Amino acid sequence: MKIGDAAAQLGTAAHVLRHWEDEGVVVPDRTAAGHRDYSDEHLSRCRIVLSCQSVGMSLAEIRAILHRGEVGRASVIAARLSAIRAQRTSLDSAEKFLLHVRGCRHNLMTRCPECSEYAG
Repeated sequence: MKIGDAAAQLGTAAHVLRHWEDEGVVVPDRTAAGHRDYSDEHLSRCRIVLSCQSVGMSLAEIRAILHRGEVGRASVIAARLSAIRAQRTSLDSAEKFLLHVRGCRHNLMTRCPECSEYAG
């Protein structure tokens, strides 16, 4: 499949796929004429890349975890899990704060001990 068709199927731009190739994340085969040729396997890898990006991973991190035998793979995954857990804690705190603010009886948040506590 040509790069334009692959990009359309993935819902991304062709220049993104070229960048991924330059970064060594997804490197398609080439036709005899030198055109990029994306197989179903390449498209599957691209979908994995998109999923990884959706959880905040950089291309370098994605490249490090794509293959099971990559050196440093476990540490990249551990670091991303740690970041996700920290983000979850932060989001839980923000939700708790906003739920309190929504029902806060004080006219000004600065006069509320609970609001001030969340502000740190």
